[in-house]
Amino acid sequence: MLAVGNIVARAECDGRDSLTRADEPLAGLQERCGGTVPGGIAIPDLLDLVRKARGYGFRLARAITAFDGAEFVTAWVEVQPLYGEESDGEAGCCEIVVRNWQVAPVPTEDTATVDRRRTMIDRHLAELTARLDGAQRVLSVETDSAELADVAAAMACGRGRPWTEFLPPENVTHKQPLHWRLLDGVSVCVAGSERPWRVALVPQFQPGFDPSGFELLLVSDAPAAVPAASPMMAEPLTQRSLVGQDLAPVLRQPIARIIANAETIRTRLAGPLPDAYAEYAGEIAGAGKLLLALLEDLADLEVVESESFSTVSDHIDLSDVARQAAGILNVRAREKGISVEVPHPSESLPAVAEFRRVLQILLNLIGNAIRYSPEGSQIWVRLEALNGRAYVTVADQGGGLALEDQERVFEKFERLGRSGDGGSGLGLYISRRLARAMGGNLTVESAPGQGARFLLELPCDYET
Repeated sequence: MLAVGNIVARAECDGRDSLTRADEPLAGLQERCGGTVPGGIAIPDLLDLVRKARGYGFRLARAITAFDGAEFVTAWVEVQPLYGEESDGEAGCCEIVVRNWQVAPVPTEDTATVDRRRTMIDRHLAELTARLDGAQRVLSVETDSAELADVAAAMACGRGRPWTEFLPPENVTHKQPLHWRLLDGVSVCVAGSERPWRVALVPQFQPGFDPSGFELLLVSDAPAAVPAASPMMAEPLTQRSLVGQDLAPVLRQPIARIIANAETIRTRLAGPLPDAYAEYAGEIAGAGKLLLALLEDLADLEVVESESFSTVSDHIDLSDVARQAAGILNVRAREKGISVEVPHPSESLPAVAEFRRVLQILLNLIGNAIRYSPEGSQIWVRLEALNGRAYVTVADQGGGLALEDQERVFEKFERLGRSGDGGSGLGLYISRRLARAMGGNLTVESAPGQGARFLLELPCDYET
């Protein structure tokens, strides 16, 4: 390898990845990154290069990048493993040569990018989620927090009323609701809770229109108190829902905070970071998401398989639910260049079913279509009424299903041999159970290489 530039600093490290000596400015960077001289190498890119050179047993050289708390530092670094007398008899020692030391200011990101990342993190931290219409009126609400059970119940009973009646903004005396931009991020009062809470409003935009609805996220930046042991915990596990009642409430928040913290690191919201370590944080966030999704699936599985399970008969518009589901997954679709065609706002298909369960089914169907469709393809969501039944069809341009797989795909834990895609094999099983509990069904029509058409069937609403 050719030497690049004059030598700026020299250093040595031992076989335990500790800098035994270092010239300036490398010594100063080591200290600003949290290390000492002598002491373990605290510069991530340098540590990675040293370990590779030692592992390969020959000289390596490359550009490294580090963030010293105020500026980016880039330099050309050469690492040479030492042997024999050069190493003073200690195995694993390396000589480090630094050239072309450069300092650059921290790059800034546009506001829209930062806002999108903060919304993604708020979704993971939210302990209550509500769907609102374009006038900020409550359509549905979900929470697994015992602390928020009362406010969630009040919102569920008050469908069609402004959300601010249930979560009054602090220090705001104007008539509610205000314009959504004035309420996004506002602190709110939660009855019965001593923690500070804030609301994030995520608009569901359509080109040329005002927001057709909102996703409301209720977030507290203070952790929930660990509940005290209860005599109820002494009940036999056969009489309780192990995941849904015991594990899910305890694990959901810490897992969500792991994901949020990893996303903060990955997206560099807390400060610049070398690409390799941002990738590590992304892997942590991805693993956390898979674990959280599995936890949710197992909790849902217990619910739909319990003898007492039933659904609520709401009067809903499937056109509106389909648009909301697609809006929630719009970012994921755009990342793969996939276009999702949904019913026009002028379309309507009334049905009798539980709003949040239908939304759950459509999120699963559209999410699967995005996951298994090729980049740049298209997904269609169609509505149809026939013989007193309402149908929502989700069609994609994916690989399709063989005839013998079209029933297997609805079986519990069935993944058709796929691995590494993050699925639990429970989504379609749970979705079909939900559809049938609402007096409908979920089926599929497909052929290999011709995509798939999943049909959600529900009772029509004759009163509308």
